[in-house]
Amino acid sequence: MRRGLFLSLILFTTSTAAEASCVDPFTLVRSTVNLTRIYDKGESRPGIGVLGIRGTGWFLSPRLIVTAAHVSEAMHLSEQDWKKIEIKERDSKESTGVRILRILGSQSERVAVLELKSAFAGATVLSKRVEPLVPEEPLVSLAYPNDALRFAGGRFVQYGDNGRLAGLALLEMYDGKDRLVLDHGASGAPVLDCDGKVVAVVSTLLTKTMSSLSGVIRVSTAWQSPNVASVPIEVLKDFSPSE
Repeated sequence: MRRGLFLSLILFTTSTAAEASCVDPFTLVRSTVNLTRIYDKGESRPGIGVLGIRGTGWFLSPRLIVTAAHVSEAMHLSEQDWKKIEIKERDSKESTGVRILRILGSQSERVAVLELKSAFAGATVLSKRVEPLVPEEPLVSLAYPNDALRFAGGRFVQYGDNGRLAGLALLEMYDGKDRLVLDHGASGAPVLDCDGKVVAVVSTLLTKTMSSLSGVIRVSTAWQSPNVASVPIEVLKDFSPSE
C-alpha cells in the first residue's frame, strides 16, 4: 500500500510539474483575437433577429488569421470580395477588410486562412507543431467565447476514429470547474502545447442535453472524457504564410 501511495505521489508530482511548465497563455494574448461580422442588409441570416456572427482567430502572420471554416462560412466571407469585420484584442478594436485565402482540411470540420486588407499592428504570430499529439499531453488555449477573453487548460485524449469526429483531435479542456469555457464564439481558437506551439484549432464543444423543470438544458460531457473537438494543425503543414 505504501508503494502504491508512493507511485501515486510520483505520478501526481510529474503531472503537476508538466502543467506548471506549460506556456502561460496570458503571455500570448496578442496572438488571438475576437472576430465579429455584422450582416449587411438583405444578407441571409442563421436565425430571426441574428445581427451578426462571432468567432476566434489567431495570427499566422500580421496579415493572415486562422479560424474554423464554419466561422468564415457563417460570416459569408468570400475568396474574391473584401468583407468588413471587426477585430478585437481585449479592449482594442479595429475594422478592416478580409477575404478567404484558403480552406484546408478533408474532415467534416476544416480551417480557414483569412487574409487581412492591412496588417494588424502588434500581432503576435504563433508557430505550428506538426508532430502528432500524445495521449494525456497537457494543452492550453485562449479564446473569445461570448466576446470575452478566456483561458483554458486540459489534455489531449485521442483522435476521433469514426463518424463526424473521424480525424479530429478530441480534447478535455476546462477553466477550473467550467467545462463550457470554449463555448459559442471560441470556434477557431488555437490549442497550444507546453512550448506555445499550435497543435489544433477549436472546432466545436461536445455537449449533451438534459431535461429540467425549466426545460431542456445543454450541459458538458462527464469529467475524464472529451468535451472539445478540434482540427489537428497538420492541415496547415504544407501551407506557407507567403501564399
